[in-house]
Amino acid sequence: MVDPQEMADVAWILAAMTVVLLMFPGLALFYGGMSGSKSVLNMFAMTLTTLGTVATIYVLFGHGMVLGESLGGIIGNPADYFGMVGHEESGVDGGFSETVDLAFYTLFACITVSIIASAALGRMKFSAWLVFSVVWATLVYFPLGHWVFGDGWMINTLNFHDYAGGTAVHMASGFGALALALVLGKRKDMDDRPHSMPLVLLGAGILWMGWFGFNGGTAGGANYLAQWTIMTTLFAGGTGMLGFMAYEKIRTGKATVLGMCSGIIAGLVAITPAADAVEPFGALALGFIAGAFVAWACTWKVKLGIDESLDAFAVHGVGGIVGALFVVFFGWATYTADEPIRGIIFGGEWSLLLGEIAAIGVTCIYAFGVTWIIAKVMDKTMGIRVTEDTEEDLDFTLHGQTAYDIK
Repeated sequence: MVDPQEMADVAWILAAMTVVLLMFPGLALFYGGMSGSKSVLNMFAMTLTTLGTVATIYVLFGHGMVLGESLGGIIGNPADYFGMVGHEESGVDGGFSETVDLAFYTLFACITVSIIASAALGRMKFSAWLVFSVVWATLVYFPLGHWVFGDGWMINTLNFHDYAGGTAVHMASGFGALALALVLGKRKDMDDRPHSMPLVLLGAGILWMGWFGFNGGTAGGANYLAQWTIMTTLFAGGTGMLGFMAYEKIRTGKATVLGMCSGIIAGLVAITPAADAVEPFGALALGFIAGAFVAWACTWKVKLGIDESLDAFAVHGVGGIVGALFVVFFGWATYTADEPIRGIIFGGEWSLLLGEIAAIGVTCIYAFGVTWIIAKVMDKTMGIRVTEDTEEDLDFTLHGQTAYDIK
């Protein structure tokens, strides 16, 4: 007979996966609203297609590369779990099964690659994006996933804390987006402004809901940890909005709705590595600090002339770093984290800071460097940028449709 608690755990994970899936249309709306009207459908397509491209390779060999038997701590065995052949019977009694892990971690891989679409706004060949998503997942996300979520060298060597993917998901996608944007170069029309703030707001709200499944589902069941992480996720998202608003108000005298939405996502990104290890006050403070730092990063990026207009680098890259460092100083949740964190200001050891910095450095350098190489090789071989004529009417040229048919 299956333990009722185990059945409850399965039910919660399945529910969490449902809301995590909603993050894909949520991200599409968030990015699409920030795009110009002539590239909305292209952005929708790039964010959604990872559910086909990345999911396919994750089922075939990605799950093994992430969670399979470690090969020297560098990568998991890709032959493990290949297509999940022979693992179907593991949950026939109604209890927890390997297939639940497969589906949940598939969504992690897919959404990580979708975030990078920010860098390709309005100027990347759709065929090149499809190839890039497969190659990037294989060479960047799967190894990092093994180092962080599996039995890889980083989790076994460095003394660092990452609850739900601040490194492998957010820093990797943020710095990957920066590298791709630099290789692609600037758009022809840099004045193409966000065309629909209602879409941005709706997308941010859906993403916030999806984050409850993302962080809450990482708890592994219907338990106290899931309750705690959903609570801290709620608080950090709200104060992330306030932090971004405060920076904007001081700098320009106005708090924009776009900034509010970006601040929400910044707070959610920052709480991801720390959701299990901070108290409610810590979550509030973390969100606010992250929102302010991300707002600063957005202005810094513009001054450098980097065309990464949907801000994956600032929000996910910088926001992820803030969250990972914050837990070192303010972590204080003794009943939830697998290894209770005592922040430095509460008398904790400084050694955790060194491990956290090392993990951040390795992740960011690896993600940026390998992404740069992938994009450069693809550009030299198949070409990754559309022509200027295609850029003028991207949606219709690449997809045969436009977002709005107004007569």
